Amino acid sequence: MDQAAQTRCPSILSPSSRSVSPPRGPGGLCRLLPGLLVPLVLLAAGCGPDGELWRGEADTAARAITPERLMAHVQALASDAFEGRQPGTRGEDLTVDYLEEQFREIGLEPGNPDGSYVQTVPLISYTPRPSARFQVAGETLEPSFPDQYVARSRHFEPETVLEDSELVFVGYGVVAPEYDWDDYKGLELEGRTALVLVNDPPVPHPDDPERLDPDVFRGEAMTYYGRWTYKYEIGAELGADAVIVIHETGPAGYPFDVISGAFGGENFDVPAADVSDRLITEAWVDEGTARRIFDAAGHDFDELKARAAGRDFEPVVLDGTAEFRIETELREIESRNVVARLPGSDPELRDEHVIYTAHWDHFGVDDEGNVYNGAVDNATGTSGLVEVGRAFATLSEPPPRSVLFLAVTAEENGLLGAHWYVENPLYPLERTLAAINMDTMNPWGRTNDIEVIGYGSNTLEELVETEAAAQGRMVRPDAAPELGYYYRSDHFEFARVGVPALYTKGGVDYLGQPESWGEERWARWTAEDYHTPSDTIGDDWDLSGMTEDTRLLFRVGYRVARAEEWPRWYEDSEFRAAREAMMDQASR
Repeated sequence: MDQAAQTRCPSILSPSSRSVSPPRGPGGLCRLLPGLLVPLVLLAAGCGPDGELWRGEADTAARAITPERLMAHVQALASDAFEGRQPGTRGEDLTVDYLEEQFREIGLEPGNPDGSYVQTVPLISYTPRPSARFQVAGETLEPSFPDQYVARSRHFEPETVLEDSELVFVGYGVVAPEYDWDDYKGLELEGRTALVLVNDPPVPHPDDPERLDPDVFRGEAMTYYGRWTYKYEIGAELGADAVIVIHETGPAGYPFDVISGAFGGENFDVPAADVSDRLITEAWVDEGTARRIFDAAGHDFDELKARAAGRDFEPVVLDGTAEFRIETELREIESRNVVARLPGSDPELRDEHVIYTAHWDHFGVDDEGNVYNGAVDNATGTSGLVEVGRAFATLSEPPPRSVLFLAVTAEENGLLGAHWYVENPLYPLERTLAAINMDTMNPWGRTNDIEVIGYGSNTLEELVETEAAAQGRMVRPDAAPELGYYYRSDHFEFARVGVPALYTKGGVDYLGQPESWGEERWARWTAEDYHTPSDTIGDDWDLSGMTEDTRLLFRVGYRVARAEEWPRWYEDSEFRAAREAMMDQASR
């Protein structure tokens, strides 16, 4: 519960207990005392952020979100008729038209101040057709595209050539002064190609080598240093010709097929005034190809990988070179974010916004005619976005602040639609209280839990704990923090500039199922369906759980739109400084 509600509502907590930060970890508020669970639920059900008994109004609005309505949107968006919803195609036109029609019928206003439901997002489309050759200790290796490697150039030239670029292994490719960590150690990178491992360095705990040190790269949790995007950014900053990320399914969190699907076909990027500071080549290789390169160079891959987990790691120059020739098919397109708005009821607060986001895009149709329907990813989240909009529109009176519903383009290609909005906001970011993201929602039934990705970041998760308790559920921290999901969806674009952002996923403790059923079901979906044509509506779908999650997110946003106190980053959050700088700049 937000602090403003605690200080004005009748409370069963003693004054001393209210001065203590809410419990962190599984269960949140439910863990205060087992005997207080029911009173806390009653408190959450009856007391709102302005001291009124508002739960009845919120519940009535939330009931507008139903499994039938959610499924109807998913069936439309994930149908073959929408052709995989790829930006710059007929599938985009159909999707944008559908979302505009839904928002208009619900009664939401156009979200763009120009009076339209769209924000134009200029994109450059590029389809790479690369060839690669590695000359290593006299041996020639020519991996096959795209099943063993992918490569692209974001210089946007019809042909890009990189020849005789010396190979060097730089561990995890991280420069992190706050951890006293530098994998490059002054290495001259001009004329060189860096091979890097995916994810953060797994630094052992000094007292227990079976665990990771929580004080270095957050232990099990991935930091931004572990993201492949960072590997390219730091390599370019240090002057490398190319960076090749070595894929391993465990640390990456997905099989190489996901990389092949995402990078092997049409890609998108936002235009850049100057591309000279970008790498000539950005590439991935599968683990088998990487091992062949290291074997040919006379090095043991596993031994070097183990050394890379320590601060004393030194770059290893390999006896070999890389060559890439990339032919690129280019086109310029105008894609669209779809934006709807519910104006706030308080004229003094109407220019403050709570934003809900979901990405409408997916991968279209491949060369063999297979449709990437993207049912879970992300017809579910887009459906939830529309229905949260419906819930807000059914309120007898809007909340004091405005609510923006932002369906963004090109998430699958690097969060581009969200990035464009953040760089070109329709409403000031310093007056944006929160970004609540909906991506890859739960299609398999009700759960006793809900997962907060990036748990421990900001006070929005405390509202999730309160609303989960009201549903008789618990909050589960990020089940796989080592995979860095917090950096992999649209909310991250808001977080990186300082706007408090929330990303939840469906839980894994399914009602009526064995204990491990949920984790196994999500693991199977990731291994078999994620970013593949088989991400379609299944016979085992049951949207009752997604309905609960969507209602919960509606209530969280409703609380923020009414509360006196703004959401805030926790003291140890990496994004707190950006928010403080934003607010300081706005106050000048």
